[in-house]
Amino acid sequence: MTLILYHSLLSSPLHMSLRAACRVEFVPRFPTSTLLTRARSRPQPHTLSQWRQNHTGTCRSLTLSSPPHHRPSSRTANHSSLSSLSRPSPIEKAIPSTALPRTTIRHCSYRRHNMCRLAGDLDHTGGAAPDPTQGRELLPTNVIPRHYDVTLEPDFEKFTFEGKVLIDFDVQEDTKSISLHTVEIDIHNVQIKSGESVVSSSTTIAYDKSKQISKIELKDEVPKGKVQLEIKYTGQLNDQMAGFYRSTYKKPDGSEGILATTQMEANDCRRAFPCFDEPMHKAKFTVTLIADQHLTCLSNMDVASESEVHSEISGSTKKAVKFNTTPLMSTYLVAFIIGELNYIETNQFRVPIRVYAPASSDIEHGRFSLNLAARTLEYYEKIFGAEFPLPKMDMVAIPDFAAGAMENWGLITYRVVDLMLDEKASGAAMKERVAEVVQHELAHQWFGNLVTMDWWEGLWLNEGFATLMSWLSCNHFYPEWKVWESYVTDNLQSALGLDSLRSSHPIEVPVKRASEVDQIFDAISYSKGSCVLRMISTYLGEEKFLDGVRKYIKKHAYGNTQTDDLWAALEDASGKPVREIMSIWTKNVGFPVVQVTENENDGSIQVKQNRFLRTGDTKPEEDQVLYPVFLGLRSKDGVDDSLTLTKREDVFKIKDIDFFKLNANHTSIYRTSYTPERLTKLGQSAKEGLLTVEDRAGMIADAGALAVSGYQKTSGVLNLLKGFDTEQSFVVWSEIIARVATVQAAWVFEDPTVKTGLEAFVKDLISERAHKLGWAFSDKDGHVEQQFKAMLFGAAGMAGDQKVVAAAKEMFSKYMAGDKSAIHPNIRGSVFSTALKYGGKEEYDAILSFFRKSSNSDERNTSLRCIGRAKDPALIKQTLDLVLSGEVKSQDIYLPASGLRSHAEGIEALFSWLTEKWPELHKRLGGNPPILGSMVTICTSSFAKPEQLARVEEFFKDIDTKSFAQPLAQSKDAIRSKIAWLGRDRDDVAKWVTENGYGSQ
Repeated sequence: MTLILYHSLLSSPLHMSLRAACRVEFVPRFPTSTLLTRARSRPQPHTLSQWRQNHTGTCRSLTLSSPPHHRPSSRTANHSSLSSLSRPSPIEKAIPSTALPRTTIRHCSYRRHNMCRLAGDLDHTGGAAPDPTQGRELLPTNVIPRHYDVTLEPDFEKFTFEGKVLIDFDVQEDTKSISLHTVEIDIHNVQIKSGESVVSSSTTIAYDKSKQISKIELKDEVPKGKVQLEIKYTGQLNDQMAGFYRSTYKKPDGSEGILATTQMEANDCRRAFPCFDEPMHKAKFTVTLIADQHLTCLSNMDVASESEVHSEISGSTKKAVKFNTTPLMSTYLVAFIIGELNYIETNQFRVPIRVYAPASSDIEHGRFSLNLAARTLEYYEKIFGAEFPLPKMDMVAIPDFAAGAMENWGLITYRVVDLMLDEKASGAAMKERVAEVVQHELAHQWFGNLVTMDWWEGLWLNEGFATLMSWLSCNHFYPEWKVWESYVTDNLQSALGLDSLRSSHPIEVPVKRASEVDQIFDAISYSKGSCVLRMISTYLGEEKFLDGVRKYIKKHAYGNTQTDDLWAALEDASGKPVREIMSIWTKNVGFPVVQVTENENDGSIQVKQNRFLRTGDTKPEEDQVLYPVFLGLRSKDGVDDSLTLTKREDVFKIKDIDFFKLNANHTSIYRTSYTPERLTKLGQSAKEGLLTVEDRAGMIADAGALAVSGYQKTSGVLNLLKGFDTEQSFVVWSEIIARVATVQAAWVFEDPTVKTGLEAFVKDLISERAHKLGWAFSDKDGHVEQQFKAMLFGAAGMAGDQKVVAAAKEMFSKYMAGDKSAIHPNIRGSVFSTALKYGGKEEYDAILSFFRKSSNSDERNTSLRCIGRAKDPALIKQTLDLVLSGEVKSQDIYLPASGLRSHAEGIEALFSWLTEKWPELHKRLGGNPPILGSMVTICTSSFAKPEQLARVEEFFKDIDTKSFAQPLAQSKDAIRSKIAWLGRDRDDVAKWVTENGYGSQ
């Protein structure tokens, strides 16, 4: 499943470009850096002790001072760097020679104590990992499902559906009861059959609402063997975007259309039919849909037969479309759709591929995704060494969809905006987003669908793999997009940002009950999961890594796995002790900061690891885990991947101490804290071309994060960024802008003079380059150049650059007067935002009118995202009134709310609105906890003062927060982090602004 924008990383997107804001709002951005690098030639150790001997230094370990948890040191330096060094991802070398040739065309949801209380109230504090199997709420296994025969008929008038399910069971022991998962299902009749004979029926059905389990008590004991359970029932065709639900859209004639669709992951198949809704209970499914003759019916498989039947709902004749039986698969992957749909098709792959959409979308806008899907499936078959096993692939645009997309086997569903691309109305960033989402979901056809985690703590096996492989395939088809360069600034920073909170969780997070599952679809499962896989591939070498992946798929096809199964396959392929090494990373929360000091006399470096927390107050009990840290030492001779820190602290000899940098290309998961002197030298090394784009961007990211946590002063980071005035890389500039925006977000309630000074600094930093690149776009502009121009234009406009503001106002005026060529799609959002910031009600009304008239999802989303920029109290109220008015779909209500986080007035108004509208908001979104949790984050996480934190805690103290406990806890952690940061550096930043001449602007 692909995440969507509302999965926040708990910062406010103030004056950022869309691309820079993507990490802050957490769209897992699937764009750039090197994934799989250098294989090692050294002998392979087969035991952990041998591995430690081969990967640790020979110098005597020194006793270093304690980490600056309570006494942060100042580490500052000026730094500038050269242009990016372009190169393909080394993983391409591991692809068999039969892989597809490169083409020139290019591009799945976040608690109440100062510790993490997820997973059965177990604390994850950085100590030993708990046993994830203890205390799980699982169904009894007295019966095991083998096959479901499901027949469904929706009622589009009453918004219900009639269902019948026949479940073939293996009865493991004589039993008088059967327990299944159900939600909002009214069971009418239950029978136990053996062949055509009824051997028992139900006496009572007891329902446990908290566990969502219906326990069927039987009249007669059913003996061990094979039986069939028949259940007839009525379900709710809900509007919560969960289970079997309804979605609405506008037809070309203005009337409303309705389609019935599904979203089963994580725990909502139980809304569609009674089932064993746990991923380890794989079974086969035969689906029959009853619908009016003119409606399209789709499911995971192709159509087996179609016949006429008498409808018990309408009394009319309808069609019954029966689909072929699926392979073994988990319930969360079952899908079916009924509605008026158009489609386009390609036969460029071994099996037919179609893109479907309702009449509200131009079906030709699915052409890009259709053609990309054909190439991607063929590519994945080759690198995974396994064929896509289904007879067709359908991809469907759904008007109401909570996530970004869902990988249902053979029937992938998407938000309209993540599948349908109008290249005339959308910019380069949206094209890249669509490509990445499509490739992410197609990777799931192997990772998640063919091979499935046995329980939800293994979610990362699905999402981490799909995330990594989407980057890989994106780079394969569109090398000119240089997506690996931005992997460091997007994917890695998303992971480190969330994992730096005390309320984060391990990759393999223990999940005890259904209500917890939705809260782990986050940057840990997706981004950190993929970063761990990337780190493993660097450690093993890409060829061994991919060989292990192929062994894993071959051995476990159609089965369920745990993380240890992956480690076993990689050990088999490489001969390395993968499980002993990598389990430390997946079973524990957090990551380390590595402090580096130097001894020039003997040419050595001293390194020490401690857990990194954004709040800078790590406690001893939270700092017990010692990670195997792959140091990745870059020198003038290349990269030495053999050095690994496995202790608290160690000493390593360096051949040439004049130039070195740790974590080359930032392929490992840690922050590096250098001395000010070393940072200065690294700045010079960058000018000399010794640092890659990934190195430069990663160094900026580390410096910014270290300032937030108190390892160095914020003024030092601002000086560091100031030295990048000659930087040429789009990726590095995106990180520069993001880091300044992080400071601005924390200082949003501070002295207006300081805030204005920071804005002036941004303008001073980027205006000249923005003017030089310009904001005119042509066919000659490359994909990266288009995004670079758009980012600088937007940042300069929001910083008050008069030339850019004037241009934006002129373009806006012409565009709203009817000249749709006046604004290029790459900068539409920036023009709208700038016009609103420096305009008023006239501009607001124009954008709102544009939203109401447009039928393009990207244009409508841009309008909603921008209107929150308006600061006028009356316009803020109008924006908030719009959120729950019904005019904005539930899937999109986070968009106007997010925009309000760009200014102090909006942040305050958001929380006041939340407290006032909580009953209404909870009623509307209570059936979809991920969106509700995201709205809680949006309305709380931008605060930065102690009294604001107190208001949040006071409001939620008597509210049941179980379904959004994690995002709430993480919001409060983010606020605490900003409170601590401001307490340390409020005067430091004010002084810097004045001393650098920005205080009077």
